[in-house]
Amino acid sequence: MASSLDAPDQIQIRFLSKQERYAVPDTPFSVPSNITCEGLNTLVNELRKENRRGEEDDEVEFDFLVCQQFLRATLCEHLVEREVSSELVVDVEYVERHPPPQPHECLMHDDWVSAVEACENWILTGCYDNTIQIWTSNGKHCLTITGHNGAVKGVTWLKIIPGLALFASSSQDQTAMVWEWNMENNSVHCAAILKGHERSLECVAGNKNSEDPLVATGGWDTNIKLWSSSLDSPGDERNDHTAAKKMKLSESKCRTPKATLKGHREAVSGVQWIANDELVSSSWDHTVRIWDVDTHTIKQEISGNKSIFDISWSPLSRCLVTASADRHVRLYDPRSTEGSLIKGQYTSHTAWVQSVGWSSVDEFNFISGGYDNQVKLWDTRSPKAPLFDLTGHEDKVLCCDWSNPKLMASGGADCTLRTFRARQSNG
Repeated sequence: MASSLDAPDQIQIRFLSKQERYAVPDTPFSVPSNITCEGLNTLVNELRKENRRGEEDDEVEFDFLVCQQFLRATLCEHLVEREVSSELVVDVEYVERHPPPQPHECLMHDDWVSAVEACENWILTGCYDNTIQIWTSNGKHCLTITGHNGAVKGVTWLKIIPGLALFASSSQDQTAMVWEWNMENNSVHCAAILKGHERSLECVAGNKNSEDPLVATGGWDTNIKLWSSSLDSPGDERNDHTAAKKMKLSESKCRTPKATLKGHREAVSGVQWIANDELVSSSWDHTVRIWDVDTHTIKQEISGNKSIFDISWSPLSRCLVTASADRHVRLYDPRSTEGSLIKGQYTSHTAWVQSVGWSSVDEFNFISGGYDNQVKLWDTRSPKAPLFDLTGHEDKVLCCDWSNPKLMASGGADCTLRTFRARQSNG
């Protein structure tokens, strides 16, 4: 391997691309060893022009993968860092560069925005003023929902069918609630109150692939609880306003958990369903746990160095990302049988990372939000620098979400929900 001191002046490379319309001949040729992305971009576009024999074609901006990571230094420095010989022909894969997200809406709230989740054309937010808000993806406010007696720390859509939606919320008042939204008359009623936790709740997740979604909640009592979300409360009592009937109805709505998953030693900060019989959780106890829902047992435990504040699982890559108190985002592959389960560490935040969320359509992209007021868009193949910083928040970011592939959303202590249009590359 050539060191940085005796690096060659030229390196042999071969261009490759999985995006066939951008393909150029894969014949090896020499480039300066200190070439960067900009130089490679110029080269590829010239080769494309020659390949098309003078036909009109717009220039395209590309990113370049060498040894499965984006080139962010000179080619020689990149190879030296990865201990790859610069005397061999180096494969350089190029992909269309991710388009920059565009600022979209800034939705004002009366207090800190601590939870957000989008689904189809709708956005749910949870707030420190104990309310839940429903918005359209274009920023129109639909409803303010009251019922909790503490800050709402988690929200999740359970099911949306024509004219009707079901969602759940979790709160510092030690309860979670299941809500039914009649879209036609824009009214919401509480279908169930989930009582059983002994301290405040931090997170809630619904098993959206099930006909009768189970709801999972986690909180400061260190437990995860599983609940039914079925709508079985009698409909004829909803319009009865007598005090006795109201109390009876409230009591009838209360549900006890179907199961309790025990094992975490500190607060459960995040929970997400992986499959109908499997979920993953994160905790302030520095661990990630994967649970067998049927047997209520831990299938796998992953230990970290610091408290973990959020977790997101991608069904596309089947990997996890975590937000941590040490300012890092980490990528885990629970299936890995070789070496560490940590497959990447992403460092750019300058304070706690509070929230993470995978893209629902791209296996390489996720966003993170932190106490440095920043939201960052990452590609797993670029660990040293985010693709973009999504600026705008004037206080710490408490939550972020990319469930709608066209919209990145983040909420913060500046009492705003900010959205960015996620423009998809053509790749």
